[in-house]
Amino acid sequence: MTCPVCSKETVHRFRPFCSKRCADVDLGKWLRGDYALPSRDPEDSERAAEELSRNNPETH
Repeated sequence: MTCPVCSKETVHRFRPFCSKRCADVDLGKWLRGDYALPSRDPEDSERAAEELSRNNPETH
């Protein structure tokens, strides 16, 4: 098995990663939302548009 971040061989202690660094890189991607799936729920779209409108002073 290879590390999903750098493709080196995995190390049992950090499996499925090769090192703590690669595990931390992956965690950072999760926390930034890089692995988020887009929603098709219309209510989510409306909520996102409202939030953007509230947070963007140029639209007021």
